[in-house]
Amino acid sequence: EIGSVTGVQTCALPIFTSVNRPSESVKITAANSFPNKVKKWVWPTKGRVVETFSKSESGNKGIDIAAAKGTSIHAAADGKVVYSGSALRGYGNLVIIKHTDTFLSAYAYNDNIIVKERDWVSAGQKIATMGDSGTNSVKLHFEVRYRGKSLDPLRYLPATRP
Repeated sequence: EIGSVTGVQTCALPIFTSVNRPSESVKITAANSFPNKVKKWVWPTKGRVVETFSKSESGNKGIDIAAAKGTSIHAAADGKVVYSGSALRGYGNLVIIKHTDTFLSAYAYNDNIIVKERDWVSAGQKIATMGDSGTNSVKLHFEVRYRGKSLDPLRYLPATRP
């Protein structure tokens, strides 16, 4: 959902910049920390890209991929689930995955969410099924964010689609 605050366009998707870390008394292992960069990106689902990224203030801040209801949605890269729910108006059932200290991906309009907050996921792991929660057609709305700024996901996803 796009709103206006004193003439500046803002997006309702929150900017996650940190995740609570274990206390210093708990040993932090490599499996519980974020890498410096995303090792690889994979397509989050099969289907047809029906809307692409737009740089305009009111444009699409990601890509929309249409397929049949129930189609598997996968994590586009390794990371930690930092949001899983339906409390953000305009996104339906939403999953947000943090991949590095600066990169996030968001998966909106899901039918069923399979992962929970604080779950660590691998690139290609099933996280949800495609649906139409919060929208008028069955599709995945997929976003990539760097330091909270929306980026064109097609710049990161492999050229070959599933």
